[in-house]
Amino acid sequence: MTKPVVIVGASMGGLRAAEALRRFGYAGPITAIGEEPYAPYNRPPLSKEVLAKEVSHEAVAFAQRPATEDVNWILGTRAVSADLEHHTVTDSTGQVHPYSALIIATGLRPKRLQVNNSELAGRHAVRTLDDAIALRAELVPGARVVILGAGFIGCEVAATARKLGCDVTVVAPGIHPIVRPLGVELAREIQRRHEAEGVRFKMKTSVSDLIGETKISAVLLDTGEELACDVFIEAIGSDTNTEWLDGTGLDLSDGVLTDNAMRAVKTNGNVTEDVFAIGDVARFANPLFDGVARRVEHWNIPTDTAKRVGQVLAAKLNEAENWPAVLDETFAPMPSFWSDQFEMHILAFGLLALADEVKLIHGEIEGDCVFGYYRDSKMIGVCGIGLRSTVQGYRAQVGTQS
Repeated sequence: MTKPVVIVGASMGGLRAAEALRRFGYAGPITAIGEEPYAPYNRPPLSKEVLAKEVSHEAVAFAQRPATEDVNWILGTRAVSADLEHHTVTDSTGQVHPYSALIIATGLRPKRLQVNNSELAGRHAVRTLDDAIALRAELVPGARVVILGAGFIGCEVAATARKLGCDVTVVAPGIHPIVRPLGVELAREIQRRHEAEGVRFKMKTSVSDLIGETKISAVLLDTGEELACDVFIEAIGSDTNTEWLDGTGLDLSDGVLTDNAMRAVKTNGNVTEDVFAIGDVARFANPLFDGVARRVEHWNIPTDTAKRVGQVLAAKLNEAENWPAVLDETFAPMPSFWSDQFEMHILAFGLLALADEVKLIHGEIEGDCVFGYYRDSKMIGVCGIGLRSTVQGYRAQVGTQS
């Protein structure tokens, strides 16, 4: 029996990798190992519309296609180590999984606030289905919610909690929410719209400790102010799940460094021919923008990188004549994301945070509008509130490729 392709990570990226392998003609065995007990599901809605309803796996589960019905899903099990020399992965039960190729799709986990009084009930993060289920149970009318972090997840959860009747305060060190990718003008407008809905912001500050006996009752800000709090939500960024790869020689300085075919790269610069990384955990250069390797935490990246790996790996394992040509194809995915907050539907393409100039290019700032993001006078991103077709119309202008 041929050794299976082993996918570590059983969320969207892992599922899309299995689907891509089948689509491009690989008919051999596939094993997918996932730490959560659930079949693959869609994460972005957990901080948006799903959180406002009764959270369940059925609400976010991906449909399983016939092509991947024979995938061996090992769920509720964590990968603890990999041996690249002997082509094996060991899981948390002690089982050793030989592989013909390894796909790393372990993604991210939320960063957590490090404080003295940390062992209190009422602390939450939003990454997994279980996170969302636990949080939804506490978002009751009148609950005093404090959110640390004013990025997309923080703002999405703030909007959802406010619509559920909670008293919501957002605490963050920046000058405006989501200011780093969006720029000051659009970020200021998003804050204004949140405030019009009753969300309060404590910007240029942070949380220094939690107050309570067994359950949180307040948070202490670094200004010395105390905020009453029943529900504390941490949305302060993410860490990559790469500890199980320690000792493999892979470049894990920020996720897993890969080449343009998504093959993992070692610290000595050598490419591993049979180890790949996809999704949020992968750091790769996108020639659409420049030659700098970056991790991109946008919703389309797991799918696009999985398709790239499926095409390359299927051609390699099938010993296809066109494998060198497939390997040499330029991979330049267009990053995109969307966010729903109150009545705002935000859609973006590109890498907005790279911009050295941001300007309004369509509409009015108080209503539906579109902003262009430029670096060295070239458009590297576009973002709009509403005007979806207009935003999509600018998509072709994003990036440096002709």
